[in-house]
Amino acid sequence: MKLVVIEGIGKQETIQKYLGSGYRVFATGGHVRDLPKKRLAVDVKDDFKPTYVVMDDKKNTVDTLKKAAASAETVLLATDPDREGEAISWHVATLLDIPSDAPVRIEFNEISKPAISRALSSPRPIDKNLVDAQQARRVLDRLVGYKVSPVLCKKIQSNLSAGRVQSVTLRLVVDREREIECFVAEEYWNFYSMLKTDGGDSIKATLCGKLGKKLKLSSEAEVNAVKSELDGKQYAVRNVKKSVTRSHPYAPFITSTMQQDALNKLGMSLKQTSSAAQTLYEGVELPNEGKVALITYIRTDSTRVSAAAITSAREYITENFGNEYLPEKPNYYASKKNAQDAHEAIRPISLDRTPASVKPYLNKYNYMLYELIYKRFLASQMSDATYNSVSVDIGAGEYDFSVTGRTPLFDGFTKVYAAAEKQEEGKDVAVKLPELETGDRLGFVKYVCEQKFTKPPARYTEASLVRAMEEKGIGRPATYTPTVSLLFSRKYVEKQGRAIAPTELGKEVTDMLVKYFPEIMDVGFTAQMEDRLDGIEDGGKRWQDIVGGFYDGFEDKINAAKSDGYTLKAPDEQTDYVCEKCGAKMIIKTGRYGKFLACPNYPRCKNTKNLDADGNVTELPEAEQSDVVCDKCGATMVVKTGKYGKFLACPNFPKCKNIVNLEKPEDKDEKPLPPCPKCGKPLKKIVTRRSTFYGCSGYPDCDFALSARPTGEKCPECGSLLVEKSGKNGKYTACSNKDCKYKRNIENEK
Repeated sequence: MKLVVIEGIGKQETIQKYLGSGYRVFATGGHVRDLPKKRLAVDVKDDFKPTYVVMDDKKNTVDTLKKAAASAETVLLATDPDREGEAISWHVATLLDIPSDAPVRIEFNEISKPAISRALSSPRPIDKNLVDAQQARRVLDRLVGYKVSPVLCKKIQSNLSAGRVQSVTLRLVVDREREIECFVAEEYWNFYSMLKTDGGDSIKATLCGKLGKKLKLSSEAEVNAVKSELDGKQYAVRNVKKSVTRSHPYAPFITSTMQQDALNKLGMSLKQTSSAAQTLYEGVELPNEGKVALITYIRTDSTRVSAAAITSAREYITENFGNEYLPEKPNYYASKKNAQDAHEAIRPISLDRTPASVKPYLNKYNYMLYELIYKRFLASQMSDATYNSVSVDIGAGEYDFSVTGRTPLFDGFTKVYAAAEKQEEGKDVAVKLPELETGDRLGFVKYVCEQKFTKPPARYTEASLVRAMEEKGIGRPATYTPTVSLLFSRKYVEKQGRAIAPTELGKEVTDMLVKYFPEIMDVGFTAQMEDRLDGIEDGGKRWQDIVGGFYDGFEDKINAAKSDGYTLKAPDEQTDYVCEKCGAKMIIKTGRYGKFLACPNYPRCKNTKNLDADGNVTELPEAEQSDVVCDKCGATMVVKTGKYGKFLACPNFPKCKNIVNLEKPEDKDEKPLPPCPKCGKPLKKIVTRRSTFYGCSGYPDCDFALSARPTGEKCPECGSLLVEKSGKNGKYTACSNKDCKYKRNIENEK
């Protein structure tokens, strides 16, 4: 039996089907080793040596993996085809004591039988350059996060975080907001003359200049002056320019363009798009076939397409649309200069699986996204659209007018896919014009004048923010969605309709970081760092040298920021409550769970008191005696309540720190929780002082959470997870998607 190790649990069934009985597919659910959460774990004095540990929620996974590997004749590592996937394979190989030069790494850009067969025929050693590029990114992010975040906590408020990519992205949002706040609107006027030909056809001519120079009207007085000079003047055609213009097809999707079009055309958020794309990549259930993957790998910045896919597209176009829709040669598209080009653009695996053929088996979002990807790829290999274009120059006295017209000649690729074109302010859409010749005289009908005011730049949407990140070189395809999602979870930004606006906290964090760490907050510096990481991947650069170049002088900046007395924190509010331990008047502080009373003599006096919602002191109930004897010191243990519920504690604390968790009886009968629909990691029940909810064990990399317990089933209408709820009519099952109204009564089912 050969063992094939992959990442996502969602694609396990699909790959196992293609491999057959001689293989066993094992899913890690993402990373199994990482830097520990509660310490820096990077030795800056020993060439930035990282210390990796098995993640707490992956210890059982690793134990099971080791047992499976011990009984396998061969281990093959088929994690995702990118830096992150290469690093996961390296961590797995390290845990399994696989030699560094062993040919165990296989990769495929799509989950199909031919692609997997090709991968099995050409295993290779793990690419250490890719691993080192990922290690450099991880260490850089850890240094920034663990060194800079305490500065924010000290100077603004507790529980704040900074990040190398996250903070620069936040700055884009804050800078745009300040552009809007400082914007001063300017008045301008659009001036048109409505004209007619001898045949009675109407023409709307735009005033564009005077005596050959551009003209801008800024007031009603200027408009009236132009009218006075034009009154009674003869309008005549000075020049007619006719041409055939072409519109070239759009390149197939990369991650960022897919996210942008999904929002602009389908109204899907980043999370909805990422979730739907992951499902389409991993596979969906089709009748008599089991799980079948529909699209290629979804995290890519390359527009490259395989020769086989191009051939398939050209055959499909000829058969279904005709030769006129097929260009003489295939269309090729240039990727961005800094694109990794590790794999193909996002495309359907098989054009035979049309959107209509799989629609009954996809939820609404999966279907809409698949149709978008399918049409975009197909159109990318079709002929140009052509138009008969006419540009007419018209004169009246000293004034210059123009009018343009455009009529479709051949629809080409737009038969399948057309982008929504935005009209520029003050620019008219080209229309069909009557036949005009140089020297033709036109009759005046009336003036049409429109008062306008310049508008401030628009706030970012999720789609335009991703586009800005891509254009400025901030992050990479795999980081766009997590970065934007993190800004929301940290309360640094908020949604206002579709737009993203910074909160006051987001502005304060940005200002503080720009004040003390201008280099980290510089967009150009962040983009250069991405280029340096690419350089590690290409080989020839030590990742430690890249990190060292960044870290040089960084510690001095941290110390300077911490010792600076500047702060945005509100002064502590003194109260009349007297600390019974030292006699000082207690102060109000804000912690993770809200406001509380604390002694100002901390750390000499650590006395605290809880406050309720009205600001009144709430005394904790006295500890309840149990009949359990502490097995470490023999004392009778007491029942206490912590943030995870009740537990037994030794009364001799802190001399004896023995505790015993108390399991709730109802927990024993609860069914196992399903995997996270976003990343495939296990969901877990989380009990806090204020609430109980179900969240992803991969937090903070994945922030998926539900307020009610998931059943493991998917909604038949939209594909989201179903959850258990209770109402006045008893228990029922409902969809976790707020926009979906599906629910069913559990009692009726019984």
